[in-house]
Amino acid sequence: MIKVSDLTLSYGAHRALENVSLEVDRGEICVILGANGAGKSSLLKAIAGMEPTTNGTRIDVNGLSIVGLSTDKIVETGLALVPEGRGIFGDLTVAENLKLGAYAKRARASEKQNLDKILQIFPKLAERRTQIARTMSGGEQQMVAIGRALMSNPDILMLDEPSLGLSPLLTKELFKSLRDVRDSGVGILLVEQNAKQSLAIADRGYLMENGHITGQGPAAQLANDPAVQAAYLGGATPKQQTPMAGLLEVEDMGETNTLGIDAAALAARAHKIQIGFVKSQRIKKKAKKATQKLNAGKKPNSKNRKKAKLAKHLKTIIKAAKKAAKANAKI
Repeated sequence: MIKVSDLTLSYGAHRALENVSLEVDRGEICVILGANGAGKSSLLKAIAGMEPTTNGTRIDVNGLSIVGLSTDKIVETGLALVPEGRGIFGDLTVAENLKLGAYAKRARASEKQNLDKILQIFPKLAERRTQIARTMSGGEQQMVAIGRALMSNPDILMLDEPSLGLSPLLTKELFKSLRDVRDSGVGILLVEQNAKQSLAIADRGYLMENGHITGQGPAAQLANDPAVQAAYLGGATPKQQTPMAGLLEVEDMGETNTLGIDAAALAARAHKIQIGFVKSQRIKKKAKKATQKLNAGKKPNSKNRKKAKLAKHLKTIIKAAKKAAKANAKI
């Protein structure tokens, strides 16, 4: 099993994760739900050793601390990550991609058994073992990515947005396969945009907001909670809550406390974060286009002049923020 305690991660002066604690046992699926920018992908990268954490962070896999270990050593402890975007070797065949997954020492003795198990879970891969990976569909490439990770013989498998870009039909097929992976005894920590389907296959779930775990509970309980429905499942925002409605269980350092989370307030905060993220991305895109036109020598119209000014203003703000961060670091 994996147990994470007080995980904290910063990007420069920005605190992306703060005192995050969770655990996943073998043979269960735990899903992490949260808006864009909540810190879900950063959490998986930090656990996998791809991002440095601060002092006080504790990450144990099967009782062994993995904080500070290199990524290849972490794989040897029984932890595997399928990153967002799959990360397969596109110019290699399906069989070659899967074989590379068995490079870890812990997987070499059971390579054949693991391969048979994977081809049973993903029968399409058995049909296309000699096919070049980049010529496959998105869903099939995701199967290759998951299969390659399973070839390392992990106890815990972490998945970052596995259904991203897949059709509803392929998504349904993928989630069915994840059930089979769980039934084989592998624990799964899942970050997924499709909250409804992920809760349907999960055993437990965590809610993440602004780098903090704000709630947790059995998947069925979360799916039926008015706050979760309003924030992540497209449900209507509850009009009035009784004093005990919308309460979620949060585990903190071994003690379980009940946080009174108002359903309407949680939904409003999640919506605000989502809207703010989308707006920031649109502003960055418009500013970049305006700057590119100016650099190309094209005559900008009045709208483009405003965008260029905005781009210049954003650069000034970023420079000021960097200077402030350096000054604080010196203090």
